[in-house]
Amino acid sequence: LIIASLTISTILVFFIVPLTIVFFIYLSSILLLIYQRNNEVKADPLSDVWDSVRKTIASFWDIYARIWHGYELHGVENLPEGPGILVYYHGAIPIDYLYFLSRLFLWKKRICLSVADHFVFRLPGLKLLLGVTGVIPGSREECLLALKNGYLVSISPGGVREALFSDESYQLMWGNRKGFAQVALEAKVPIIPMYTQNVREGYRMFKERRFFRQLYESTRLPFTPPYGGLPVKFRTYIGKPIPYDPNITAEELVEKVCKGKFLFSFQTKTAVQALISKHQTIPGNIWKALLERFDKRRK
Repeated sequence: LIIASLTISTILVFFIVPLTIVFFIYLSSILLLIYQRNNEVKADPLSDVWDSVRKTIASFWDIYARIWHGYELHGVENLPEGPGILVYYHGAIPIDYLYFLSRLFLWKKRICLSVADHFVFRLPGLKLLLGVTGVIPGSREECLLALKNGYLVSISPGGVREALFSDESYQLMWGNRKGFAQVALEAKVPIIPMYTQNVREGYRMFKERRFFRQLYESTRLPFTPPYGGLPVKFRTYIGKPIPYDPNITAEELVEKVCKGKFLFSFQTKTAVQALISKHQTIPGNIWKALLERFDKRRK
C-alpha cells in the first residue's frame, strides 16, 4: 500500500502540471467561445474586436508565468516595429512561448503569428483559440502574406522533433530546414533569434526514446509524454536582429541564426546557439534552475 501510494504520488507530481496546462488552454478556449456567443462576434479572429478578451487571456497566462516560473522577458527592444521572423528553440512543452506571446501583447499590444505543426490543428475544440492567438499552418504563402501585412511571424525550425528528442544539452535539431530563411529573403525582413533559459529544466521527455522516435517518424504525431512542471526560473531572451541582406543565400542565413557568429558569411544557425551558450548552463541542471528563482542579481 505504501509503495502504491508513493508511486501514485510520484506520477501526480510529474504529470499533473502538464495536464493542468492542457486544462487551462481548453479553459481559455471556452472563454473565447462564451465571449463570441454572448457578443455575437463574427469578425476576423485577428481583428481588434477580440482585443478585450485577448487581453484577459494574456493577463491570466502572464500571472501564471510570474507565479510559477518567475518569468522575465528581455530584449523586446530588439523586435522591429514592422514585420520580422522570430526563430526560437522548442522546449518539451512550449509554455515559455505562450508566456512570451502574452507579455508581448500586454506590453506592446502586438500579435505575433505562430507557425505550428499540422497536428495542432487536428486537436478538437481549439479552432477559435488558435485563430485569436494567431496560430497558422505556416505555408510559404501564408507567412509571406502575414509579413506583408506587417505581422511578426515566429517559427521553431526544430519543431516537434526538437521538442521530443532534444534534451538538457539543448541541441538544436533543425535538420535541413531553411524555408524560414527563404521566406525572410523573399519578404526582405530581418530574422530575430529567441531563447528561453531553463525551458528543458521545467519540462522534460523520457530518456528511452527509440520506440517513441520510430513512432514519431512513422506517424508525425507526438506520443512521447512530457513530465515535470517544476517552478524553475524562466527568462526569455530576444537577440539582436539579423538584417535583410540581398547578397546572402538561404543556407548562409540559416547558419547565421543557428551558430551565433554574426558574420554575413555564416548567417543563421548561430544566433540561437549563441543565446543558449550565453544564458544556459549546459547540461541543464534542475536544482540550479530552481535556485535561480532566488537570484535577483542575474539578468
